Amino acid sequence: MLFRLLVLPLLLTLLAFPATSETRAKDRVALVLGMAGYRNIQTLRNTVNDARALAETLDGIGFQVDVLMDATREETLAALDKFAFKAETADIALVYYAGHGVSVQGTTFLIPVDAKVQQAKDIVSASVTMDQLLAAVDGARKMSIVILDSCRNNPFPDVIDLRDPEVAKGLTTGKGGLAVPSPDRGTLVAFAARDGAVALDGTGRNSPFNIALRENIVRPELEISLLFRKVRDDVLAATANQQEPTTYGALPSEPFYLASNATGSAEPGLEELASAWQRVVATERDMLEKSAAAGDSRSLVGLALAKLDRQSTDYAPEEALALLEKAVAAGDPDAKYRLAKVLEGGLGADPDPVRARALYEEAAMAKIPAALNDMGYFHFTGELGLDKDRDKALAMFREAAAKGHTEAMFNVASFAANGLVPDLGPKDAADLLYRALRGGSDLALDALLTNAEKFPKETWASLQKILADKGLYDGAVDGSFGPGTRSAVLAAYGIFETEN
Repeated sequence: MLFRLLVLPLLLTLLAFPATSETRAKDRVALVLGMAGYRNIQTLRNTVNDARALAETLDGIGFQVDVLMDATREETLAALDKFAFKAETADIALVYYAGHGVSVQGTTFLIPVDAKVQQAKDIVSASVTMDQLLAAVDGARKMSIVILDSCRNNPFPDVIDLRDPEVAKGLTTGKGGLAVPSPDRGTLVAFAARDGAVALDGTGRNSPFNIALRENIVRPELEISLLFRKVRDDVLAATANQQEPTTYGALPSEPFYLASNATGSAEPGLEELASAWQRVVATERDMLEKSAAAGDSRSLVGLALAKLDRQSTDYAPEEALALLEKAVAAGDPDAKYRLAKVLEGGLGADPDPVRARALYEEAAMAKIPAALNDMGYFHFTGELGLDKDRDKALAMFREAAAKGHTEAMFNVASFAANGLVPDLGPKDAADLLYRALRGGSDLALDALLTNAEKFPKETWASLQKILADKGLYDGAVDGSFGPGTRSAVLAAYGIFETEN
């Protein structure tokens, strides 16, 4: 397998440090927020019930769950800040909010219980924005999820007059619904009701959306995109088509299951992806094919990858290539990247480096982080017919790193630590190394632990300072790699040591 990392890792060696045992950070974490007991506006009936019920369900399927009920704005922001740090070492981070919410000028505001809004401009200082919820889950290594069960009504009818064109400018609805989000790739935002509509509280203890979500989230065979389609269908049925949940976001090509402990590699290869998608096909073929037929390119790519699983009776490489070509023709950049991988490695097809390079370039132009990193690697090594060009390689690595690609972060750090990037110094290299660790790069972790001497003391000292500031290191900031620094590096990655 070809790795796109400049410093190839060695096997971890047994270092002369005290015998220790290790625990790992949870790979799935959730923050559940429920607001009902409002002090200055109409109270809500089911939101706290919904939040408590979902928290119990998430705990039952293996999430580490933080719960915050009837919180003030200050308490909510503090909880989000604390959760954001925890999310950085998790594969999946989820925030659920049930409570009042409103959209003003295209921004979604979520209302804590102490909100006091006397005029429209007060909403900014009295509430929490959806962007702040997204920031709290953004650091998750694989999948970030925000679920808003909050499109109930306009909680400030006497203050925010939706009939006023100046106030209503940019609003999505006259009923208090929420604004359409634009989440990054790898982030899913789910609304209990379509943008511009109002979610129903239901006649029982829980809302129709909450009931459908809890009933489906526990199903280990439901891949995340299919899970939310099933939730939508159930809510439509329960509300006589009055309420339609909706989702936004660009999911990665790797399948995800909220009720399963199975996790893949940080950067799964084609064969691993093929096996993972075959699992989806084995249990939900009809739903996946229906979704693909409706134009969902991710489902199309998933069906194609499943047909590349050599261990499956569905193995049909020619059909897989045809499906990928269909998704490429539709302009899907991830399909271009996956087809480039197939043609580069010759998985189920003859290698075609010329077409592979063209597809890699198109995917990189579309800002797919992995494609940017791969193109950097090709420019650095001179592969796929490219001339060696360190400057182009570095530019590609830097762009991929800026988009969160952890191996690219490590690559740029390697350049910077060795004085090869004029505008980056030891502090910048250390920051990139820390971010690569938090992002879950196994290759970066192995290289740091086994090749510590390849990084100058100035870089190690800067990294020690960052680790100390984050509460992960309490030793001397001297640039020396010893047991304390080693433990702190592991902790930054999400592995915590205790002496036996």
